[in-house]
Amino acid sequence: MRLAAVLLFLSALPVPAVIIDRIAVVVGAHVIKTSDIERDLRLTDFLNQEPLNLSPAARRQAAGRLVDQEIIRADITSGGYARARDSDAEALLRQIQRDRFGDVEARLAAALQRYGLTEDELRRQLLWQLTVLKFIQQRFQPGVYVSDDDVRAYYDQHLAELRGKYPRDSGFQALEPKIRSQLEGEAVNRDFESWLADAHKRTKIEYHQDAFK
Repeated sequence: MRLAAVLLFLSALPVPAVIIDRIAVVVGAHVIKTSDIERDLRLTDFLNQEPLNLSPAARRQAAGRLVDQEIIRADITSGGYARARDSDAEALLRQIQRDRFGDVEARLAAALQRYGLTEDELRRQLLWQLTVLKFIQQRFQPGVYVSDDDVRAYYDQHLAELRGKYPRDSGFQALEPKIRSQLEGEAVNRDFESWLADAHKRTKIEYHQDAFK
């Protein structure tokens, strides 16, 4: 009777909800799960200081970002590109704590809790973002060339705008390094986006639609 009573008591206890982690996207031989998508959304909204949005449309956008990341990760691995250092991610994390939370660790922890995140998850995300930036610089920066004529043409075409932005010194010599850096950055972004679009075409990507309902 005692065993029966215990079993009856246990059967009356509320059963905790079971979270089912499902496959959302298959990228080549790699799987993106629904938990990966939700984590990306929480991290992205936290870093962008936006309200948490877990809608189906937001999930699809996050899935797209994660597909891009899988493609980039594969190229980093196959190409042997250097990754960001843990110390760099830690420094960026502490900068966020200083800039957004008055350098109070408890305030950062409370904000992370509101988004359902841990500090370690944020640290890993920052490490990955820094690794992607490093990859882009290594992979695409060396092939970019901006001529002196390109810099001069940009200066002449945007002179009024530049004078408004830099009223104290809008001369060509003063602004030449800034313009060159901007044009190089734009060229790197174009090359990266073109490469990523081509990589999408070469990669087998399968979305499981039921995971986004």
